[in-house]
Amino acid sequence: MSVCCSKEVMSYDSKQFIKGKFRNTVKRHKNGLKNTLNILWDVAFNKAKDSVPEDKNAIPVINLETKDLEEMENNSVLRLGHSSLVFKLENDLYLTDPVFSNRASPFTWFGPKRFHQPPLKAKDLPNIKGVIISHNHYDHLDSECITEIKDKVERFYVPLGVSKYLIEFGVEKEKIVELDWWQTIEENGISFTATPSQHFSGRSMFDFDKSLWCSWVIKTSQVNLFFSGDSGYFEGFKEIGEKYGPFDMTFVEAGAYNKRWMDVHMMPEQTVQAHEDLQGKVLFPIHNGTFDLSLHSWYEPFDRIHSLSINKNISSVFPKMGESIDILGTYKTNKWW
Repeated sequence: MSVCCSKEVMSYDSKQFIKGKFRNTVKRHKNGLKNTLNILWDVAFNKAKDSVPEDKNAIPVINLETKDLEEMENNSVLRLGHSSLVFKLENDLYLTDPVFSNRASPFTWFGPKRFHQPPLKAKDLPNIKGVIISHNHYDHLDSECITEIKDKVERFYVPLGVSKYLIEFGVEKEKIVELDWWQTIEENGISFTATPSQHFSGRSMFDFDKSLWCSWVIKTSQVNLFFSGDSGYFEGFKEIGEKYGPFDMTFVEAGAYNKRWMDVHMMPEQTVQAHEDLQGKVLFPIHNGTFDLSLHSWYEPFDRIHSLSINKNISSVFPKMGESIDILGTYKTNKWW
């Protein structure tokens, strides 16, 4: 376990840190100038007509109060939106990649805008035992949210290099635990293991791949969970499944995908394959329904995962924003989208 909190970190004792940058186990595809320009053109002019909901009520949100989170049942999970989840584990609350800002962007006036408001405001969150962060992209690490909740949070679990951002946001360094891939910390009856993912990092042109990205295995005496963060499909899912599976529930990204960048964001078929590789019992697709980050319609990830689950006889769940479900329960999918 590495706790590394300096603002100017030049080196990490990690196999993934090579020549000043973090790397994937498999070299990431890089688009040339022509492909990059084609992508930018499509983003500007060739998006699906309904990449953003025309009806502001298309995505139902269950409005919540502080007490609703405090009174969550143990071994339950609540969806806030995108990859932001609230877990009640060992009778304490944990958050993953909490994003409450109106845009997933360094700017308040430009960038992907929310389809829906969060079920509650960040300031109304109760005390949180731990915040689990997968990487530093703006749709996963929200500076305004961290600044708002930092005094309510007992511990932040992050991959290597992310602590420096939290410290800039005002988090006390004693609250932060940084982990490399395959490192584990056990606290309050829960083990947190940072596991590999296939992605990248950066919040500006100056910090590209200067911090690590990861997925997480979260295990208690009663439940075993996997949270993917962002990732393309790779053989690492099988290795994680063999080492830490089976999982009662997998929270795997299914959104912001396109064949041209499938090495860093899985296609729906790959999401289902990753779930199977992980030896998951129930699939909870995340990274969708909140921001327009690709070319597909906003509801396509739900439709495709739902159809694939039926065809492959996989149990999957699609809670509404603000809805809480029992991790060990039985489910009947209601197509709210």
